[in-house]
Amino acid sequence: MIDSKQSTGHSARAARGSHGWLSHLWNRPGTALPREMFLLTLVSGFLLLYGLIPSFGGDQLGLVGADEPRYAQVAREMLEAHSEACHAVNAKIVPRSLRLRDLEASYHCLAGGTVTPILYGQPWLEKPALYYWRAMGFFKEFGVSDWSARLPSSTATFALIVLIFLHMRRFRPGGHLDAALITTSCVAIVSFARGASTDMQLAAPFCIGMLGWYAWYETGKKFWLFDLYFFGAAATLAKGPVAPFLALAIIVLFAGLRREWSLLRRTIWLPGVTLYLVMVLPWFLAVQHHNPTFFRVFFKEHNLERFASNRYQHHQPFWYYLAVLIIGLMPWTVIAGRALIDSIEVSIAEWKVRHNPRRYLGHTRAGDAFPEFLVLWALFPIVFFSFSGSKLPGYILPSIPPLTILTADYLNRVRRCGLPRWLLWGHAATCAVLVFVLTLAPQHMKYETLVPSTTWLMAAGGAALGFALFVFLVVRRWGVSQIANATLLPVLATLVFLLGFHGRDLDINYSARPLAREMAQKAPDVKIVAVEQVRRDLDYGIAFYRNEATVHYDKDGVPAEEHLLVIPTKDPAALEHYLDGRIYTPLFLYDSQGLEVYRVSARP
Repeated sequence: MIDSKQSTGHSARAARGSHGWLSHLWNRPGTALPREMFLLTLVSGFLLLYGLIPSFGGDQLGLVGADEPRYAQVAREMLEAHSEACHAVNAKIVPRSLRLRDLEASYHCLAGGTVTPILYGQPWLEKPALYYWRAMGFFKEFGVSDWSARLPSSTATFALIVLIFLHMRRFRPGGHLDAALITTSCVAIVSFARGASTDMQLAAPFCIGMLGWYAWYETGKKFWLFDLYFFGAAATLAKGPVAPFLALAIIVLFAGLRREWSLLRRTIWLPGVTLYLVMVLPWFLAVQHHNPTFFRVFFKEHNLERFASNRYQHHQPFWYYLAVLIIGLMPWTVIAGRALIDSIEVSIAEWKVRHNPRRYLGHTRAGDAFPEFLVLWALFPIVFFSFSGSKLPGYILPSIPPLTILTADYLNRVRRCGLPRWLLWGHAATCAVLVFVLTLAPQHMKYETLVPSTTWLMAAGGAALGFALFVFLVVRRWGVSQIANATLLPVLATLVFLLGFHGRDLDINYSARPLAREMAQKAPDVKIVAVEQVRRDLDYGIAFYRNEATVHYDKDGVPAEEHLLVIPTKDPAALEHYLDGRIYTPLFLYDSQGLEVYRVSARP
């Protein structure tokens, strides 16, 4: 009995000793960077990849909207053209040797299929090629799929988050980890990081470049300007001239506010300008050479006219981006708003002091310019695009990171005195609203009702209240330093709830993937698919998942061959109008999106 107790005591002491050793190792000052990077990678990896890749929660949601399947299809067709070009000259991008023949073959391989974006065999000149190039690389590595089409955005987001962390750690230590975690956990970043689109291809390098410019401003070291020019070129190859325009406008406003006009001259760095032109000009010149209409289509129609008019049917009210900002910053909206107001107040105070003749005696630069820079960076895209005739949520994505950085910087400054009670309650309430709305989202998708059942309302309300109290009590007990950790729990929980438990519902209600699969199962021998009065997102989605352009009755006519017809269930008159004299039979009803699929026989 004594031996048993002694043995138990020795085991307990050994366990405590082991735990103490691990705790000591974990909390050693020298391990701070690896520890923080590990936590950041773990959290960001979960938020960016869970429910996206098959090996981690499954690829739960197929491509949605009109842009995702369209951009993915362009990348697929460019990859096919590139592979054919390389096969024709029996070469790879990397030459076999330095002989002229091998170099020419590798050049033809490189240029083949990578210059002109192609959609259904025709040039598609709306956007530059950065997203398509990156998607082609992932397609080649992992195969063509909806989830690999989204990896360009996920990886670009991860790079942005890591560089926010490293930049803040270098220039604003204390709030660096919170800045990265807040950025990766807000709704706008999580959403656009999972999109097969060009929005994050612009926002991520643009934001990295702006951080690099400010690092140069603080240190005077030209090395940091490399970020501005390199990542600015990448952003230009993602969406065009809007990237350098936004960067230049923000820098000019900043220089004017601080009356440091020499910044504009000193920002022009010959090696950086050369790097920018070397990265950007070859593709723009090559695509114009192959497609003489490129400059008119891209610059005039999809840049100037898109801004000045509602040509592409994206009109929204002037206050539209205020609503986008409130939703996109959740669950950090309340604190981010307070941080923005605080930074504006600090900036105004700095401006007043700078205009005092006795300001900062003995100092050449007035105060801390970082809040001013972030405020201008955050507000200018919002104000600018509010005047645009076409408005889409992704246009102000470059404004989100400066607001999340301001939020982290504010939390770091109030860490000792704590948050006001009203602000903490407001943050907890925002977390509750996020949980409540997203918990009820699957019910709305299934039953298309604004008022779910009492059971679901009570469940959503209970979950929202529980998470709100959790966030409030954790911060009250352990302080502001734990607010990011506490807020991550409702964000992670709602992500798992939506994609882990209701990913199939999202897929059925918003993606064309289940519809395309069912058509392939029930009519595997029919290749042609026609659509009539079908939404654009489903039209492009069907085309991507079948790798075949759809036929439109109203534009292309009725195919003479046997084909499938996808038509809204509420449009039976179109069948009699278009198929008079043809045999057509119902194949299946796709009720979740109000569609019916018919099998139409060949013309006699």
